[in-house]
Amino acid sequence: HVQLVESGGGSVQTGGSLRLSCSASEDINSNYCMGWFRQVPGKEREGVAYIFRAGSTRYSDSVKGRFTISRDNIENILYLQMNSLKSEDTALYYCVVSKYWGQGTQVTVS
Repeated sequence: HVQLVESGGGSVQTGGSLRLSCSASEDINSNYCMGWFRQVPGKEREGVAYIFRAGSTRYSDSVKGRFTISRDNIENILYLQMNSLKSEDTALYYCVVSKYWGQGTQVTVS
């Protein structure tokens, strides 16, 4: 099965930026949909960004205009560029490819 490893999380001030990366152990380009989810303890997991096989993207209203999802088709890496970060973006972020989930990377905005 596909192994996914996220990186790029950390602590940042309000208004700052981070770029999350998700490295896949095998070719992910044939997957219909890949995405990023986030979860805060005590709250439901939220899907924030998706990228489809043809390259179209979709975002939750909470991040639209601030986050950008992209992928490197050669290196099999999924990215999430996060700009204008807010305290409410603080969460554990997961990448998802098909039915496979990464272990998560923590983003803290203060």
